Amino acid sequence: LGRVNIDGTVVIGEGEMDEAPMLYIGEEVGTGEGPQVDIAVDPLEGTNLCATGASGAIAVLAASTRGGLLKAPDCYMEKIIVGPAAKGSVHLDATVAENLTAIANRLNRSVKDLVVIVLDRPRHEQLIEDIRRAGARIRLIGDGDLSAGISAAVRGTNVHAVMGIGGAPEGVLAAAALRCLNGGMQGRLVPTKEGQEERMRAMGITDPKRIYTERDLAPGNEILFAASGVTDGTLMQGVRFFGHGIRTSSVLMSLRERRIRFIDTVHVDERPDAVIEF
Repeated sequence: LGRVNIDGTVVIGEGEMDEAPMLYIGEEVGTGEGPQVDIAVDPLEGTNLCATGASGAIAVLAASTRGGLLKAPDCYMEKIIVGPAAKGSVHLDATVAENLTAIANRLNRSVKDLVVIVLDRPRHEQLIEDIRRAGARIRLIGDGDLSAGISAAVRGTNVHAVMGIGGAPEGVLAAAALRCLNGGMQGRLVPTKEGQEERMRAMGITDPKRIYTERDLAPGNEILFAASGVTDGTLMQGVRFFGHGIRTSSVLMSLRERRIRFIDTVHVDERPDAVIEF
């Protein structure tokens, strides 16, 4: 980022300046020359997944023109994410059964054929019970609701929705990807700690109960979204090591160009006898 000709500002990063030495909220990045850009990063989304070797850990960056990404505080967000076919059919204030029925109708299938991803947390006990009562299937995950949200917007992943409460910064990053994928999302901030509502007001959020869509969270007309697999996932393979280098799998999305690229890269060691493996 330091070599890129942009006047960039980190709007979602690794906490405040006194909590993180790099990529903190408010940090200026780039050469200072070129377009004004807002940057959102999650250098390792799914730290527990990476530590345990579980699937779904990714490194993520989203960029947009200035003001194109919501400056979300580091708090929870209630979310529901769906693919393009079900976009606009769900609402956070509707019941779980109503939302699942709406998704099923858009997909021309039964509720029992839907797969919903939910973070495996005690706070989701009632949500899990409601989904099961409605008849849909559940895929519980330990971490990584950002990866799950992206999967819900891509046909062929056998994921039809993501429901529950996760991180607000991850919600903004998911919204940036959903803008590029034509997916749909609703989110509502959930302050749980003292001082978080004051932090929201300081960041320009006057209505903490507002329901945001993917366009509200990532309103920019130009959005780039990039992610690389750290461990194996639905869309990307994790980092693979061989004798003289590593191999990575990435995805790059552009809203303006309406283009999604899957990139498979071999990084070879700088040695004269390096052997490349495919």
